[in-house]
Amino acid sequence: MSWEEDDVEPALGVVLDEGRGSLPYAVVHGEALVFCAAAALEAAGVRAVDAGTPWEHVREAGADLVLHDALCPLAPPAFLAECLAVARRDDVAVVAVRPVTDTVRTSGPGDPPRLGELLDREALVAVASPVVLPASVVASYDGWPPADVVALVASLRERTTPVLLEAPAVARRVTGPDDLRVLEAVSAADAAAVPVSDEA
Repeated sequence: MSWEEDDVEPALGVVLDEGRGSLPYAVVHGEALVFCAAAALEAAGVRAVDAGTPWEHVREAGADLVLHDALCPLAPPAFLAECLAVARRDDVAVVAVRPVTDTVRTSGPGDPPRLGELLDREALVAVASPVVLPASVVASYDGWPPADVVALVASLRERTTPVLLEAPAVARRVTGPDDLRVLEAVSAADAAAVPVSDEA
């Protein structure tokens, strides 16, 4: 099922796996993370392009661009489509984020650095996936945007003020095997909570 309107030019999409070591090829629910991310793009009606595609070809296409991190493999297609719809409707860059739940402190000088004051978690977010660039923002780049999501958002802020959309829990980022186990548990619980119709 495609989430795209029939009369709208499909967005282009790339799965970001560069600089992430072997983790994008780890398995969640029996599939590699990169495969899950690519399948979500396809289900959202986004046309995949290879990260090795010359940037001038992407920019000349005049299409919106969905950058989907392989380390957020279970971001639902409906959420990807929602982010794309907001980017198109308002002609803004959209960044998916998750609330910060860990304790965060500043660090002071010294070796090792000294722990500083606690930061208010309510004022912080963690970048999730996707990051959507409308065609107008795509045109402002002379080459591929950074594959690192923190650098990507920083580059966006040099050009525009992105809109932040809270991603669902299943769109959380994984950083290692422990996170993968948590993601599998969260996604399994999410799937179990979906009501099943009594109709045949």
